[in-house]
Amino acid sequence: MANLSASSAGIIQHRPEACYAALVKVELSPHPDSPPGAVEELYVEVQREGAGWRCTYVVAGDVSRIVIPPPAAPGPSDGLWQTTCFEAFVRPTPEDAYAELNFSPSGQWAAYRFDSHRSGMRPLDLPKDPEIAVVERTDRTFSLTVDAALPVEFTTGSVRLGLSAVIEERDGTKNYWALAFPPGPPDFHHPDCFAARLP
Repeated sequence: MANLSASSAGIIQHRPEACYAALVKVELSPHPDSPPGAVEELYVEVQREGAGWRCTYVVAGDVSRIVIPPPAAPGPSDGLWQTTCFEAFVRPTPEDAYAELNFSPSGQWAAYRFDSHRSGMRPLDLPKDPEIAVVERTDRTFSLTVDAALPVEFTTGSVRLGLSAVIEERDGTKNYWALAFPPGPPDFHHPDCFAARLP
């Protein structure tokens, strides 16, 4: 595990801590076909309290090589996955329907609902807009924290969780990271990617 201790020089934004429970820390892995890249390690810390979620994505490596979208007006936006973007997929067990959330370092986000694997896609109305903050940015570490809330249908009982990231480098290379991958090209929507369970 790389040393990811915070450096005051790298802090860009900070918000008061909220009260969350059920801390889960999970490591993401690059897709098997990904070429060697700037990222050496990527993990996510997840905390859940009822309908509220906090996800902290931590990237370790040569951050100077990574495309980090500049700040933009917070709000929903499509196509965030075309560059560096962090994602969460939430599926109540044993349902087929799931939610997809995209979070950009720019402060923009997207939320979609699917009836089943890549079927029935439509916008998902959230109880409140996600709050996205770049917590740390140094030459070796980049971390992004998201506070979000989901509709009750996605937060009642046990849920399956898929966590993933698209990392674009300055030379145009894109690497795909997730908890797990099915055989073939990267597909964050595949049931195999929902590899974490939260009570």
